[in-house]
Amino acid sequence: LRLCQPFTMLPPAGHLLFLLLVMGTGGTVPRPWGPPRGCYAAEEAGERTFRCSQAGLSAVPTGIPNDTRKLYLDANRLASVPAGAFQHLPVLEELDLSHNILAHLSGAAFRGLAGTLRHLDLSANRLVSVPAEAFMGLQIQVNLSANPWRCDCALQEVLRLVRLAPGTGTGIVCGPGARADLVGQEFLPLAGEEELCGTGWGGAQRSTDVALLVTMGGWLALVVAYLAHYVWQNREETRRPLKRAPVLPVRSEDSSTLSTVV
Repeated sequence: LRLCQPFTMLPPAGHLLFLLLVMGTGGTVPRPWGPPRGCYAAEEAGERTFRCSQAGLSAVPTGIPNDTRKLYLDANRLASVPAGAFQHLPVLEELDLSHNILAHLSGAAFRGLAGTLRHLDLSANRLVSVPAEAFMGLQIQVNLSANPWRCDCALQEVLRLVRLAPGTGTGIVCGPGARADLVGQEFLPLAGEEELCGTGWGGAQRSTDVALLVTMGGWLALVVAYLAHYVWQNREETRRPLKRAPVLPVRSEDSSTLSTVV
């Protein structure tokens, strides 16, 4: 009976595993994962949603559930979006980055979202330009309003790749970094002007065509000038009086010889 007592005094297996886990973590009890402060997950209209609005974030948070379909990071202090920031969200359809201080967008910021992302809000930030490659392959509707745009080539290319959210086009206005005569003007009416971008919307082709036309025009002008000079010179030649051949005087010796012969 005494031999069995030590075994009956041993703690249950579950308690033993818990003690070993605590000892292995330096005496601290691990806490379950939770969203960043100010963020929460919810079901909205049947869609898995993760909201971090007005959460004081200065970087894209980690720990966003990978089944998130709608992600709201609006009204924070995000200054940039690094490459692959959302590539771990394979079913993300809507992304709200509005009302931040975004000034830089990586060309690979939305990598991994080509097949799913449908709505993107970048309004009310500090974007002056965005790389067109950031939107390559995306089939999205985007809000670009309320940014101090430079009205450059990249923005023209972006507008070729995306659809603007309804009613937001008038909010795309050239900011202080744009050409002086464009500041404060809406971008869309100016987007087709070739001086805004030499490589956008056929600008390079048009520039090449113009250069070719100028060159051909120069050669044509030279040909016309030569022909005009040639015609003028021929007219001058025809207006000049014909010169008669000079009459040679007959010498007296020749006259005497001629009389004798006769």
